[in-house]
Amino acid sequence: MYTPSFEYFRPKTLAEAARLLRKHKESRPLAGGHSLLPAMKIRLASAKALIDLGAIKGLSGIKAKGKAVEIGAMTTHAEIAASPIVRKSCPILAEAASQIGDIQVRNRGTIGGSIAHADPAADFPTVLLALGATIQAKGPKGARKIPADKFFVDLFTTALKPGEIVTSVVVPAYGKGTGGAYFKHPHPASRYAVVGVAAIVEVKNGKTVRSSLAVGGASHTPVRAESPEKIAAAIPDPLSDHYASGEFRVHLATVLAKRALAAAVERA
Repeated sequence: MYTPSFEYFRPKTLAEAARLLRKHKESRPLAGGHSLLPAMKIRLASAKALIDLGAIKGLSGIKAKGKAVEIGAMTTHAEIAASPIVRKSCPILAEAASQIGDIQVRNRGTIGGSIAHADPAADFPTVLLALGATIQAKGPKGARKIPADKFFVDLFTTALKPGEIVTSVVVPAYGKGTGGAYFKHPHPASRYAVVGVAAIVEVKNGKTVRSSLAVGGASHTPVRAESPEKIAAAIPDPLSDHYASGEFRVHLATVLAKRALAAAVERA
């Protein structure tokens, strides 16, 4: 199928992009396009204008900033997966990036586009929730920081306000004795996560002193769970489709959570 007709703009600055978004009321920012354009083709999403962010300088790149890593919104999945900074400071993010789609998707898709689209089966939202990441956005009223647990509001819905654009994602760097793991069951056709589980564990003197567990793909947004045994309670109304029932998704999440936690402890 073809997308409905739309206007196309390629601004060179963030201010120009924000102005175009305000001017064209039914417009959408375009990052990598691997989520938005397919959704438009099947009429799941619509836009009368697309604002391509690809020419805006300063929206891509990876920087170590103290005890955190800042990743520009237009940084591709492939760049994150291969980044020495990410692999050293927050390897779970590189692990998740390497599992997204195929090589074409990883070289075109971006972290900002992925999280702004807020597909429940996407990989990054689950990992960012487990990490306690912060999403930085800029709009008509200036810049603001949004915690990951406040960013994903509902199915394909985020906390972004009209005219706001994701500019970067800030993730905590691993501390001493910290390990993480991301496990998922990919859909055989799309490689989206039927269920994805991210676990972060901090170990001191052989004992776990802190853990963070997040589950994606089984509900409208990624959710936290205190333990594998409490995943069912955290997802009272799981997603169900022709490929996997809600009951199966919860069972799968429980199994993957146990594996992810064990791997995170071993890596710690």
